[in-house]
Formats: sequence, C-alpha cells, structure tokens
Amino acid sequence: MTLTPVLERIDADLDASLDRLMELLRIQSISTDPAYADQCEAAADWLVADLQSFGIAAEKRETPGHPMVVGHVPGDGPHVLFYGHYDVQPVDPLNLWHRDPFDPAIEDANGTRVIRGRGSSDDKGQLMTFVEACRAWQAVHGSLPCRITFFFEGEEETGSPSLVPFMKEFADELRCDLALICDTSMVAPGVPSIASQLRGMLKEEFTLIGPKMDLHSGHYGGTALNPLHAIADIVASFHDSTGRVAVEGFYEGVHPLPDDLKRQWEGCGFDEEDYLGSVGMTKAHGEEGFSTLELQWARPTLEVNGLWGGYNGKGSKTVIPSEAHCKITCRLVGDMEPDHLRNAIRKHVEDRLPQDASVQWDNDVDGAKAAVMNIERPEFEAARQALSDEWNREAVFVGMGGSIPIAGLFKDILGMDAMLIGFAQDDDRIHSPNEKYNVESFHKGMRSWARVLEALSKK
Repeated sequence: MTLTPVLERIDADLDASLDRLMELLRIQSISTDPAYADQCEAAADWLVADLQSFGIAAEKRETPGHPMVVGHVPGDGPHVLFYGHYDVQPVDPLNLWHRDPFDPAIEDANGTRVIRGRGSSDDKGQLMTFVEACRAWQAVHGSLPCRITFFFEGEEETGSPSLVPFMKEFADELRCDLALICDTSMVAPGVPSIASQLRGMLKEEFTLIGPKMDLHSGHYGGTALNPLHAIADIVASFHDSTGRVAVEGFYEGVHPLPDDLKRQWEGCGFDEEDYLGSVGMTKAHGEEGFSTLELQWARPTLEVNGLWGGYNGKGSKTVIPSEAHCKITCRLVGDMEPDHLRNAIRKHVEDRLPQDASVQWDNDVDGAKAAVMNIERPEFEAARQALSDEWNREAVFVGMGGSIPIAGLFKDILGMDAMLIGFAQDDDRIHSPNEKYNVESFHKGMRSWARVLEALSKK
C-alpha cells in the first residue's frame, strides 16, 4: 500500500474532516458534571457511529461512569492501540469566552487559522487526527496498513475512575504491541515532538492543629501557638536557598539527564523568553544549576498549591485560628517511588511540629510514578523519521512537565510501551476560556499519523 494517495486524500477531504470535528465539538461532553451525563453518552455514540461509517467494528461499552468506545481492525503486521478521550473540561467562567464554547468555528488569530471551541485541542481535535488518517487509508486502499485497536474514554478529565477496572477486565482484548496517544503538544511551533518521559505525581494535604478553638488575639496573642505561623515555618523549610527540595531522601531515584537527550533539548527550538514572558515572568525560579527545560521535564518538584486558615472574609476578625491547612503536589521523575516520597514528606513535617501542635493527614490522596519511554525500540525512530518528513524539520524526543497516567497504566496493566505524539501548541488555552486548535495542527496531524502508520507497518 502506497502513502502518497492517502496524503492526497487527506488534503482533498480537509473541509469534510473539519465538518466532522465540528459535529463532535458541539456535543457538550463535560465529564465532571452529572448534568452532562447524557451528552457524554452522545459523544460516545457519535464516535461509535463515525468509526462504523468507514468499516471499523466499534461499540460502546458501559462502565460505572461514562462509557468507553472500543473498535478493532483486523489484519497483518504490527498491532497498535490508539487512545484518546472524548470528555472535556467545564467551560467556566463563561463570561470570558468570546463565543459559545460549544458553537465551534474557524477563526483568524493573528494570521493563523484556528478551530475555536471547548475540546478543540484537549482532546477531540487530537483524537480525530488519528481517526481521519485511518479514514483516508481505508478510502484509498480498502484497508489499514496494520492492525489497530481504538480505545476512547470519557472520564480523563475527572481522574479516569473507570479506566483501571476496565483495562484489567478486558486486558486480553486491549493488549497490543504498542500504544499510541495523541494528547500532548509540540515543543515549539513547527517542531514535531515525541514525548520520551513524563513526570509522575504525588498529592498530599495536611491540617496543622493548635488550640482546641479559635482564640481572641488580644487575650492569647503572644502566648498561644498560632497554627498559621507554624505552618508557614514548615512550608518555608521545604526548600533551601538554592531552590533544592530540603526533604531528606527526596531525590532518591532521580538520575542525571543523558547527554544525547540534553543536546536534543538544547536544539529543539524552545523559546525561553516567550515561555516565561507569556505568564508575566522574566526569569526561571527554582532549583539552581539547571536549564528551564530540565527544570520543566527532568527535575522533581515540591509545590505548595494551597495554604489557608483563620478568617478570610472582608474586614478584620481578631482571632488566632485553631487550624491551618496546606495542599502539596510533587512531580516525580526517574525511579522515584510515590510511597517512599510520601513517608519522607510526612516525616519532614512531623519532625518540625512545635510543642502543642499536631498534624492530621488527608488520606484521600494518590500518586503515580514517572513514565520513561523505551525510545530504543525501532518504532520510535521510525515514527520520528515519519514526523520529520511531514514537517520538514527534525522531530525531537522531548520530556513533559505534566503527568499522563494512562501511559504508565498501559505498561503496568497491559505490559506495553506507549508512544505519545501530539500537535497542540502551548497557546491552545486548554482547560481555559477560548480554547483553540490550529487548523495546521489538525491538517498536518492527520498527515503525520498517516505517515507514522505506514512506518510502523514495516516494523
């Protein structure tokens, strides 16, 4: 099967592909709000019907939450699984949108054609790049270049509570040679990127308890323990003056960045000034001695996400609060173990509690290890070359500062590696008002997947 007519078909059918994407974007599949449960069902039904429209044996599978969509393409050659999610984030605050978030449209944004609407980038637009590439292969050749399993979920934006049980129950059906994921971004405009590592995540929350009640700050000020003062001291102790995390044992499992990967990152086109300036910063803050990309992709973090206590209303209330609260997240790299890290953080806090203070830990927390891709597999180099051919720019292996748990789950539950290729841009405003996806990302994303599938079929 030849590639050129497939690419030509993608080009000729771009308008029809955009129309189909618009249909999917109009479905208000907000997974976190029960009021939109019917819309999530409708999105799953739409995807099943769309896959079936070009010959894919697809069906909707019910779960305790929102349904999964599973489809299969038999055939010879390598067997790949493509994963995406059809659910989207809530649209609040609605008044900041320039148009109805579920009335998508093609707009001009400073000379760039963009698809504006909730889910356009995260993840419906990305998901459909792969579906449309498969549609073109099927239209031209009557078949696909390799065996494919489609796997779409509707709870990614709510932590995927049904995902692990579903994967375990249907492991034999879902297990393939390689998983493909399109839910990531390009490191810079026009630079095709394959994620080679994802940071893991650890969440913690604790309450520091002092007096048994709020106290009058005149009667007890200067004599009573103030939990806000105590928690501020503990939070300040999390880092030393160089930005390094000061929790004992925090860096166990962290490995140096390989020189060849570091060289790729240095030449990948990342614009540090634009990256920082876009959020109102003039310099990188954090652990000294590392580049901005190393800090973002290859170094672990401990961040305080919330710190509160006492009176927070208007005006003044002269109290010493009885409690203070703190939320923490850590990003993990390498072989860092979430449970070990949790114990280290808790010991750090408990060792610094002043007399008359106690701590209560929130046990509704979770953690996931970092995911490191096996880029030594020949499929990764084949995909990198295919992307380079499409974008006329050498594709790069990049890291990711965020966490995509599904990549690790594919490895832990199904025993297969994952390849993450995405075409989003950093300015796509995912999870925010006025989300967009560049038409070029959508168009060249389809062409890219067509090339990648052809390359993988030869491995």
